[in-house]
Amino acid sequence: MKKEIIINSTTSETRIAILEDSVLAELFVERPENERNVGDIYKGVVRKVLPGMRAAFVNIGWEMDSFLHFSDLGAHQERWFEEETSEEEPEPSSGRVAGIELKTKQEIIVQITKEPLGSKGPRITTQISLPGRFLVLIPNETHVGVSRRVTDFKEKRRLKRILKNIQVKGFGLIARTVSTGKDEHILAKDLKVLLRLWKKVEQRINSAPICTRVYQDVSLTSSVLRDLFTPDIERLVIDSPKLKREVSRYLKGVDDTYLNRLELYSGKVPIFDYYKIEPEIEKALSRKVWLTGGEYIVIEQTEAVVTIDVNSGRFIGKKDYEANALKVNLKAAREICQQLRLRDLGGIIILDFIDMFDEKNRKKVYDEMKRELKKSRAKVDLQPISPFGILEMTRQRIKPSLLYTLNEPCPTCNGSGMVASKETVVTRLERWVKRYRQKTGERGLTIQANPELVSYLAQGMKSRIRQIMWRNKMYITLERNEQLRIEEFKGYSWKQKRDITDEFMA
Repeated sequence: MKKEIIINSTTSETRIAILEDSVLAELFVERPENERNVGDIYKGVVRKVLPGMRAAFVNIGWEMDSFLHFSDLGAHQERWFEEETSEEEPEPSSGRVAGIELKTKQEIIVQITKEPLGSKGPRITTQISLPGRFLVLIPNETHVGVSRRVTDFKEKRRLKRILKNIQVKGFGLIARTVSTGKDEHILAKDLKVLLRLWKKVEQRINSAPICTRVYQDVSLTSSVLRDLFTPDIERLVIDSPKLKREVSRYLKGVDDTYLNRLELYSGKVPIFDYYKIEPEIEKALSRKVWLTGGEYIVIEQTEAVVTIDVNSGRFIGKKDYEANALKVNLKAAREICQQLRLRDLGGIIILDFIDMFDEKNRKKVYDEMKRELKKSRAKVDLQPISPFGILEMTRQRIKPSLLYTLNEPCPTCNGSGMVASKETVVTRLERWVKRYRQKTGERGLTIQANPELVSYLAQGMKSRIRQIMWRNKMYITLERNEQLRIEEFKGYSWKQKRDITDEFMA
């Protein structure tokens, strides 16, 4: 498989695309106002302990408290560096075992493992990890491990032997995937850098006030280079000379063997247009995704659950129903896995495939999903397809999805995709007028509304506004206000000469 990293840098944002066989597989977006927080270390204070939830809320200086589950206390937990986790269970270390008793107002050092999402604050852990280019340093630990992605047994054993040779007392080590084939000198050099970094973090922890950040992880661009610029990446193309120089300096400092894969794009066509990335981004933001044969999938995303519906669409097929359903579902399974990865969808995901009556065919689609999901670094857990065509799965959620990164809720519908109909607004207005008339006894009123709603109210000889006036025995004038949304209106009392809208809302 051909893998490339394409970076587009502008004054407002940096976009990093991972291409696999010239198809967009992952997209990272970094903006000054939305800085990356995963990996940052904070000196916090426990605000509330909830034994019933097996969790605590920790104040780290943000508007929202961070969430600390008891499973993230001490050594027995999933680190934020999931793909690099040791395959062997670490030995408990003094003061860092699961079940530590937490108390309110207790100072605590934590690291962010998941970005905040919606109304939820960031998820944190007390197990600190500092990733380098080749190693992950784990303070207050004793074990050594090798990334699960290193599959060669001899290489695993070689790396583990090196780690034990260079290990410093009081620190655990994990060899990252990119450390494959590296000698002891290179790994020891990376360890020295991490130890110097941890010493600075400790000094900051001792001097910093509570509810402050004591360590900020590298920028998104640097983290992608550190974590994803692996030997299987054929080239890294950047359209910014300044960023190319920065990347070049970084590579010289950690691994200059990759310098020959670094390229500067100087074409006149925008780099994402040249590599046909922009259309893929647009597709990743669309609710409906069309497949090559006229089939399509519909992706509905909420804060907690993602539902995906597979439809045959314009696909007719030349075989019987079962064969056609299998063909569509297999094609949809591949596209769904790509969209899950590209959109960064996580949490509970419900897939509604076209019904298949043969259990063997359901197994084929299930197996196809498992194969395609292995391409992603995120952890997944999925159940077999039910007789109703439903597949339930969970996918690891580390950061907000692409939809929330590139979009924001519509100010009119508040993200629901629906607005009140004109009939609903008129009914709401009529109830408001009735309350106003009963409580004040006044007979004169001015209503300001969106021009479209005003036209709807005044349409015809027996217009809706005439009927409202007749029923309430009063006179109402209409004024157009383009600043108001279709479902909004304002009422002005003639007698009081002021806006009295809020006083008579239900």
